Amino acid sequence: MTYNSQIIEAGKAIGTEPNWNGIEAESVARMRLQNRFRTGLDIARYTAKIMREDMAAYDADPAKYTQSLGCWHGFIGQQKMISIKKHFGSTKRRYLYLSGWMVAALRSEFGPLPDQSMHEKTSVPALIEELYTFLRQADARELGMLFRDLDKAKAAGDAVNTHRLLHKIDEFQTHVVPIIADIDAGFGNAEATYLLAKKFIEAGACCIQIENQVSDEKQCGHQDGKVTVPHEDFIAKIRAVRYAFMELGVDEGIIVARTDSLGAGLTKQIAFTREAGDIGDQYNSFLDCDEVDAANIGHGDVLITRGGKLMKPKRLPSNLFQFRSGTGEDRCVLDCIHALQNGADLLWIETEKPHIGQIGGMVSRIREVMPNAKLVYNNSPSFNWTLNFRQQVYDAWEQEGRDMAAYDRAKLMSVDYDGTELADEADERIRTFQKDAAREAGIFHHLITLPTYHTAALSTDNLAKEYFGEAGMLGYVKGVQRQEIRQGIACVKHQNMAGSDMGDDHKEYFAGEAALKAGGEHNTMNQFAA
Repeated sequence: MTYNSQIIEAGKAIGTEPNWNGIEAESVARMRLQNRFRTGLDIARYTAKIMREDMAAYDADPAKYTQSLGCWHGFIGQQKMISIKKHFGSTKRRYLYLSGWMVAALRSEFGPLPDQSMHEKTSVPALIEELYTFLRQADARELGMLFRDLDKAKAAGDAVNTHRLLHKIDEFQTHVVPIIADIDAGFGNAEATYLLAKKFIEAGACCIQIENQVSDEKQCGHQDGKVTVPHEDFIAKIRAVRYAFMELGVDEGIIVARTDSLGAGLTKQIAFTREAGDIGDQYNSFLDCDEVDAANIGHGDVLITRGGKLMKPKRLPSNLFQFRSGTGEDRCVLDCIHALQNGADLLWIETEKPHIGQIGGMVSRIREVMPNAKLVYNNSPSFNWTLNFRQQVYDAWEQEGRDMAAYDRAKLMSVDYDGTELADEADERIRTFQKDAAREAGIFHHLITLPTYHTAALSTDNLAKEYFGEAGMLGYVKGVQRQEIRQGIACVKHQNMAGSDMGDDHKEYFAGEAALKAGGEHNTMNQFAA
């Protein structure tokens, strides 16, 4: 509906109420446009449709992959999307990521925690709601500025500018984009997963990522000690999430099934099996077992049969069972195929390094069974990208027979190699990694889980070093404020960003000429208009 149509619609409603003195149709229309999404479910349905369209576009052309950055606060997510609109003019194929790691480290009432699902369940949907609150405020702020410009154009009798601004308002692109939200291992059994998933969706999440670790043994995907669950246990949780989406009317909701099997060598349970070759039997086939004689069974031994033989799975003092070494990739491929066959839409394979050949090899095997399989991939800060890619180039060059005497593979992270031909080649491979992996390894969505955790730490360190040192106030002015002005960062006008101008608009709507506004000539924010 166009801006003028909104005014007409509001006018009709007001016209039926003779005692609504001072309620202006145009003001109502503006407030409605500034609050396009009434509920989190409105957001979830809207963004799920976008994500489904993006998935279809990627299937047709892998160059159309999608991206996101992890954000641990609504303000961070808001500034990210404002920046994207400023630099690229569109939010298309750019999402938000909500990292369970950052919720644990930064948003738990217990204080900083490791990524082990010890934070409060409700802190995750609370952050989803917070992110979308800030994105909706970004919409209201930008539209408010357009409305002010429109009023000025009309007052000046500038028909051309008036028409241009009306078109911009009618074609306004929201800052609200899909969010991929991390539910860890579901925070309990399938019922607990279902209840929490509903909270995610009601807060606005159209996409939920869930992993196949044991809930009460959950570890960060890049740490040791990971313990997986049998397939049927994981599928029950995938179904629980799907039921949550369907119950709430978000039929296009997306489920990302994450497998940690590549790095997980342990399981808490021996899978139940009905017959040879079923999914439970396939899971058990990877267990590290020793053949035993029935006459030599020890007290408390757990036994299974395999191929007619009596086998004793290797059990640790923790009561966990061990998989055979070197089976991680096979288990990972099986995980992915079975998840896609049972309701998952996208896959997440947590790897130990960013290597396109390794990822693509697994995806090729998965696609032999599920041709449209595609990944969400963690471009993780846990990887040393510089070292990994310098070593990949080193290995490739060595295989080509090049003279590598000038390089020490073990010390390639050294600053001494910066600016070398090898370092430049590695940087180029990092630059094109997302594009190349989308084409060669089936990666639909690239994300960085923890980038804003690191940028907050880095920028704060730089400011503290300068401000508390010899630079003093110049450390802030030169390193922050002047850069904001030069680069056109909207937050330099922090009162406007926090909603001061929108508050003034509402004061005028509510009180007319009696409104006491904050944005007068003595507001110091006017210093940044120059």
